[in-house]
Amino acid sequence: MDAYLNLDHVSIDFPTANGAFRALDNVNLKINKGEFVSIIGHSGCGKSTVMNIVGGLYQATEGGVVLQGKEVNEPGPDRAIVFQNHALFPWLTCYQNVELAVKSVSGHRRNRKQIREWVEHNLELVHMMHAKDKLPSEISGGMKQRVGIARALSMEPKVLLMDEPFGALDALTRAHLQDSLMEIQSELNNTVIMITHDVDEAVLLSDKIVMMTNGPAATIGEILEVNLPRPRKRLELADDQQYNHYRSEVIHFLHERHARKVA
Repeated sequence: MDAYLNLDHVSIDFPTANGAFRALDNVNLKINKGEFVSIIGHSGCGKSTVMNIVGGLYQATEGGVVLQGKEVNEPGPDRAIVFQNHALFPWLTCYQNVELAVKSVSGHRRNRKQIREWVEHNLELVHMMHAKDKLPSEISGGMKQRVGIARALSMEPKVLLMDEPFGALDALTRAHLQDSLMEIQSELNNTVIMITHDVDEAVLLSDKIVMMTNGPAATIGEILEVNLPRPRKRLELADDQQYNHYRSEVIHFLHERHARKVA
């Protein structure tokens, strides 16, 4: 049975003054529908490049990406991206930021009442209805990121792509958003690919952790299947032997790659 999302022998070169620079080399990854996949590795290992190829922002030099039987060659609403910087329009309210995405993707098949209900539904998913009429400048960083997630979800993407979405947030806000993301993913059963530097975040959230080798010509070093039961509670997992085993596996991989990098 074919995977829902398939990265098949993906390589990419970028032109430089000294010739082609191979950023990724022969990346193969199969992701099933409803899986939460984290990609982790040291800076410069091509994590974001992988995501940008899946998002259609970059075109692979070799190989390709197939989503639900269709080759990915350009950006599309079936793949929504949440960046570390929320990228909200500052002159629009929270409601209007989400509404703009809904109208651009599904405005032709929804009337005004349906658009309003769908916008409000997605704001409720991220617990932001209370701030729907506020501008981005009037809310906190964590709240802005919640609105960014609502905007992405409102597009009803087949794959939600997240590039270190909580990296700029304080630890407590980050933990709250991680919990919210787990709740949303459980409710929607959507497919998520998240770039992260945070080992605990990767183990807590993921069904599968993809560990990248160092660049140049980075590729997948190991794939770790995380078989922890859901729903996951971070306080209960702190002393869980299996959780700490997964955490140790990822740290060991990253430490080994760092040692090679500085050797």
